[in-house]
Amino acid sequence: MLQILAINWWVVGLRGLFAILFGVAAILWPALTLGVLITLFGVYAILDGIFTIVVGVWGRKDRSNSWLIVLEGLIRIGAGLVAIIWPGLTSITLVILIAIWALVTGVLEIIIAIRLRKEIEGEWMLVLSGIISVLMGVVLFSRPQAGALAGILLIGFYAILFGILLIIFAFQMQKRKRTLDQLLEQNS
Repeated sequence: MLQILAINWWVVGLRGLFAILFGVAAILWPALTLGVLITLFGVYAILDGIFTIVVGVWGRKDRSNSWLIVLEGLIRIGAGLVAIIWPGLTSITLVILIAIWALVTGVLEIIIAIRLRKEIEGEWMLVLSGIISVLMGVVLFSRPQAGALAGILLIGFYAILFGILLIIFAFQMQKRKRTLDQLLEQNS
């Protein structure tokens, strides 16, 4: 799995970039109509899910771990499709949908990081992003009625922080790829 993440470090970086862009949009335009925000979240979740699945499918040789990555991607796509298919969701339903998404994907990220702990340095970044996702989900579940605006701003800050952590992790994987490339070059 480490090789898969190292080779595809740029996919992890793109996930981080999309998260940051989504977060900035949510903070800059909190007065967007709920339908537009739901669609924006849906598109983000689908793109993020696709990139996650790409990493998992490219890692299918290591079936013991890649299925978790594919499952995480499918859940992300599912959340995005629900948001797009039913854009008339109430603000509380949107907050609950995002809370479920954050909880499930956060737990999966922690599991993946634990499985990688002996193979990589800096797995704490992935654990931290998983913990932040879980905490975000818990906060949103505990106060869904707090209002769409507060939820939108909270979601925006969460997405930016999550994206930054993913980009840092991507650069760590890029360094790992260079190390792997050098080892392969030396062995040739």
